Amino acid sequence: MLLNSKGKHRRPSKAVRVATLAGVAGAAIAVPLMGATGASAASVATWDAVAQCESGGNWSINTGNGYYGGLQFSQSSWAAAGGTQYAPRADLATKAQQIATAEKLLDMQGPGAWGCAGAGNLTNDGVDPGVDTGSAAAKPAAPKPAEHTEAPTASRSDRGTAPEAAKTVTTPTGQKVAKGDGEYKVKAGDSLSKIAEAHKVKGGWHQLFKLNKDIVKDADLIFPGQQLHLTK
Repeated sequence: MLLNSKGKHRRPSKAVRVATLAGVAGAAIAVPLMGATGASAASVATWDAVAQCESGGNWSINTGNGYYGGLQFSQSSWAAAGGTQYAPRADLATKAQQIATAEKLLDMQGPGAWGCAGAGNLTNDGVDPGVDTGSAAAKPAAPKPAEHTEAPTASRSDRGTAPEAAKTVTTPTGQKVAKGDGEYKVKAGDSLSKIAEAHKVKGGWHQLFKLNKDIVKDADLIFPGQQLHLTK
């Protein structure tokens, strides 16, 4: 199962891991930006093994704990990996659709996104599962053209007046999020907990999240290219 305190797309499991895309706070593993290269894939048998560990192999499970489907996606991870093009939540999608979405999450976060990765020997092995998501699956909506509006006024007095494009980064779904002007630049695989630990931020990821609450809106999601403040 995925970790919360260590940066998984879901709740902590017996096999604990990094903090960032996690429990409502602190775990936000950074996902690659639009256009990032490199593909990851795993066989259906591998995903079945991971699902058996995560949910007992129940692909439509919803116990009300905030994690859904056979691979126990959190809602934020399901959306970040494009799963909402199939269904509002993972438990409402087919097994094939969940695997297709998991392939994208694997490409973005790596095997560490699942606490049960070891149970299925999940790796970026390049084996295309070849799943059919169904012809009825809705196609993702095309990103709306960027509106020419003024960027929000920065809350930090030392921020300049750079063009809006220089103040944002683009997520895998085409959404633009605040870039920030901190001294630390987020890399793929980073999480609030991981960054706080590596740079000895007093107060841990909670303090790091507080310092950057005008940039990071969801403690479960940070993106490569964002620049975080490590101190006041």
